[in-house]
Amino acid sequence: MEINFLQIVSAFIVLFAVIDILGSLPIILDLQKKSGPIKAFQATSVAFTIMIIFLFVGEALLGLFGVDISSFAIAGSFVLLIMAFEMILGIEVFRYDSPSGASIVPIAFPLIAGAGSFTTLLSLRAEFDTINIIIALFLNIAVVYFVLKSSKFVERVVGQGGIYVMKKFFGIILLAMSVKLFMTNFGNIVMEFIKSFQS
Repeated sequence: MEINFLQIVSAFIVLFAVIDILGSLPIILDLQKKSGPIKAFQATSVAFTIMIIFLFVGEALLGLFGVDISSFAIAGSFVLLIMAFEMILGIEVFRYDSPSGASIVPIAFPLIAGAGSFTTLLSLRAEFDTINIIIALFLNIAVVYFVLKSSKFVERVVGQGGIYVMKKFFGIILLAMSVKLFMTNFGNIVMEFIKSFQS
């Protein structure tokens, strides 16, 4: 297990696209109006803790159900595919319509640490070293913290048009990564099946 810059960048981009904190700016700003200022450090630290725990315990939980990481990664690729279509086509699958917003719920969970993030983390484990995923996750949490801390400023700088373009761009990247994730792990399963059949 070694630090690999390319893996860190790849994992960062995928997690950034899935968390989609810039695309969530309208939700965050709306929650601020309803529930007051969001505690950026509290929200990001809780989200980071939840995702780290799931990164290490998630595979063991899968083992209880007899599911291997490659199969989960393929299932995850379908989830990422749907999320990519959501970003590219402007459809809404995951709704954040809690009547009472707060830093923990729904910001930390499920807005930052949600089903998409969990699926992505375990899917990335099928391809990348854990240390590189943790670094990429930490960098993403740092970006999330900055956006939460200065959400109104970021909105003014990037603008609605900029947020729209970034959402479409990262949606396409996420779509490509979901296809790659599917092909890699499907190939692994096929190879394992061939080996077991030959033996």
